[in-house]
Amino acid sequence: MYCAALTRRFEENAQTADREFGIVKSDLTALRLQVGNLDQKLDGFIAEQRRVNATLVELLTSLAGKDPNAS
Repeated sequence: MYCAALTRRFEENAQTADREFGIVKSDLTALRLQVGNLDQKLDGFIAEQRRVNATLVELLTSLAGKDPNAS
């Protein structure tokens, strides 16, 4: 009887552990998808920032050496 109770408790704990592992695995998959999406957004942001920086360099280069008060 004692052995059967221990076996039952072990099996119940194993099922709980399996369920919890499944939840963690599912959450990890969702997290990986979110990180992938953020990585794509960051890549887009970096590309846009480089474009803006290039535009600023062009504008500043064209203004270099010019009189700021001239029209």
